[in-house]
Amino acid sequence: MRSLFGSLAEGLERKSTDISALTWSKLFGDDARAKSGVSVNIDSALRVSVVLACARVIAEGVAQTPIKAYIETDDGDKTVARNLPLYGLLHDQPNEWMTAYEFIETLTLHAVLAKGGYAFINRIKGEPREIIPLMPHQVKAVQSADYTLGYEVFDLHGKTLETLAPSSILHLRGPSWNGYCGLDIVQEARDAIGLAIATEETHARFHANGAQGGGLISFKNGLKDDQIKRLKEGMKEFTGLANKFRTMILDDSAKFVPMSMSGVDSQHLETRRMQIEEICRFTRVFPLMVMHSDKTATFASAEQFFNAHNIHTLGPWFARWKGIIRRDLITPAQRNAGVVADFVIEALLHADIAAKGQFLREMTGAGIMDRNEARQKLNLNKRTGLSDPLVPQNMATVDEEGNVVPVSAPPSKPAASEEPEE
Repeated sequence: MRSLFGSLAEGLERKSTDISALTWSKLFGDDARAKSGVSVNIDSALRVSVVLACARVIAEGVAQTPIKAYIETDDGDKTVARNLPLYGLLHDQPNEWMTAYEFIETLTLHAVLAKGGYAFINRIKGEPREIIPLMPHQVKAVQSADYTLGYEVFDLHGKTLETLAPSSILHLRGPSWNGYCGLDIVQEARDAIGLAIATEETHARFHANGAQGGGLISFKNGLKDDQIKRLKEGMKEFTGLANKFRTMILDDSAKFVPMSMSGVDSQHLETRRMQIEEICRFTRVFPLMVMHSDKTATFASAEQFFNAHNIHTLGPWFARWKGIIRRDLITPAQRNAGVVADFVIEALLHADIAAKGQFLREMTGAGIMDRNEARQKLNLNKRTGLSDPLVPQNMATVDEEGNVVPVSAPPSKPAASEEPEE
């Protein structure tokens, strides 16, 4: 694959102008315009605050959740497989210049907004040793007539460099219509994004070119230059916060006409608020997560709200990541040996200290976890003598014949001493 990345590097050297505006639509002649007349592509969409915020909520939420490789036994027990190269790629560093957080964040960001997130898998003897992200507009998934997949990789000018097999590409796709390529959310939501861009630009030009004061004074007979100058000096007594609401005396049939925001201006602001909610719908992000306080019904508590966010917004992306790791990074031999990868979802569940203490007390008191396991939840080291689970004395089990068997045997009574013979 040295030739592939060598060609990509040559393309970077040949390109002397800024390439930030290069998008998939521009490379292939599909420069889609929204109904508002605004051209919408990935670059213009990222300049809309709510689009970037929604993408960051998902990408950062997934990336901050640790992912580990395990070896799972037939009875369901799992042991962390730190010795596997896969563990280091997923948990620590997938390549020389990126952390695992940065890699997962970047690929998820691509998958949320584009047709997918792509990365090249550098394998040694069939096992992944390095994962290198690729720009979405430089990769195209192609399905042949026999339903096999290939990935065309392009340089910055749209020239095909090579077609790679699925075993060489880590492909994270979002919701898909055809099954092999994710939906292009920026283009699917181009009307909503375009309206957000148009209203923001309109509002910006209003402030740049418009002139609107708090009111105006009209005179029946007009004013001379010296009168205008005297009026300006006199108006200083009524300007500023300290002089607010003072009574103004006008002569010569002068009239003061207050100026306030019109209904059109108010509707303009309402439209901008509506576009925030509309774009949130496309990405399945709660508006509150992008700092938009709406007036809709709230959850019973903050805990319930964040639980809904973890389930409905982040949950599908956790499942997608687990699926592609098993498909693209875990070899068949490793699967047979029980190697799995999973996110540590508990890292997202930050309860207050009192609730967490109560939870750990109940878990250790019921024998579900020992006290050293509870200490690990608090990021504390183990201590000698705390690895034995506590068992309540009033607990019991039922054997196969329905007999009650105490979990802890009652203390044995001492043998009765024999009476001495007289």
